[in-house]
Amino acid sequence: MPRAPFASDPAASRGRELTEEREGARGPRSEFQRDRDRIVHSIAFRRLRSKTQVFVAPDGDHYRTRLTHSLEVAQIGRVLARELGLDEDLTEALCLGHDIGHPPFGHAGEEALEQAMADAGGYDHNAHGLRTLARLESPYCDHDGLNLTWETLEGLAKHNGPVVAPNWALTEIDSAFPLDLSSWPSLEAQVAAISDDIAYDNHDIDDGLRAGFLDLDDLLALDWLADQWRSVERRFPHAPRDRQLRELVRSQIGLMVNDVLTHTREQVKDIASVAEVRGADRQLAGFSPTMQAQERELKRFMYDRLYYHDEQIATAERARDVIARLFVAYRQDPTRLPDEWLSTQPEDEPRRSRHIADFIAGMTDRYAIDQCRRIYGRAPEGLSNV
Repeated sequence: MPRAPFASDPAASRGRELTEEREGARGPRSEFQRDRDRIVHSIAFRRLRSKTQVFVAPDGDHYRTRLTHSLEVAQIGRVLARELGLDEDLTEALCLGHDIGHPPFGHAGEEALEQAMADAGGYDHNAHGLRTLARLESPYCDHDGLNLTWETLEGLAKHNGPVVAPNWALTEIDSAFPLDLSSWPSLEAQVAAISDDIAYDNHDIDDGLRAGFLDLDDLLALDWLADQWRSVERRFPHAPRDRQLRELVRSQIGLMVNDVLTHTREQVKDIASVAEVRGADRQLAGFSPTMQAQERELKRFMYDRLYYHDEQIATAERARDVIARLFVAYRQDPTRLPDEWLSTQPEDEPRRSRHIADFIAGMTDRYAIDQCRRIYGRAPEGLSNV
């Protein structure tokens, strides 16, 4: 499909924060393709394979992690971008990078770091994702960070909409390389955000059913989801139940994707440029009002039945304890840090606390548990909820 007039164009990129010294031909990749590849090749991206998506440190091999979730978001994002005439590479880069800033144990770990960092400016996983990619992840000889394009950094910072009150981490990056935080982001970023919703709404159902935390009969209390289930049963009446359930998830994703395409096309019919996208006073890529209401109903159900399940809450509390104890241990005795982190440890606050938080946030679930066991002699029992 030809590039739409409101699509981001890598040839018109606002560039990178730092000048790069490279010798020889750079090859055929666009600037956004380079960004995508830099994210995929980063250590931070690889660590997502062992970071919590829904279930903390799952014992089973079939549950989603932050890595598999990010790949699934990227699949949905590319489909939407292609159908809308957007830049697929920028969309994919944003989808793959959107969860880089999550600490171990998902939102439980984030809550623990937020509390530990209360006197040092706090912690926010989205801002930390920018900090990781722009400052901490440094494989190049001539600059720190991955030196991503303005469009990629902007999309990661604002994929959920304009940022009214950026925290210290995002403020530092914005001060060095202004990202126009008060405006709406590109359509590629908006597509990445809605792709995230579609992916976790439906794949969390899949994992919740697999773990036995969700029951199909309870899900069917949602009328619109029950309609999809009846359609699956009509089409595949003799299929095993587990295959029918996976078909239900696929059907739900298709329903949501088609809704986003129809609604977004209507919203952008009078939009003629990327500048008009950023200057709009509303989100342009997203669900129709009807689907948005249904999706919110599904989210309420998932919080009630899965995310706030008693076993999930108990496991999250144990996970928060691990992060809190690690932060205290490194504050009390920085020599517990690895040599490469100890050698760059600042002496003054709040930089000292932020340095420790950077280290902890980069951990995988497994590494955090191992470090807790190494320092304290044991880790909380039952730190897995599947």
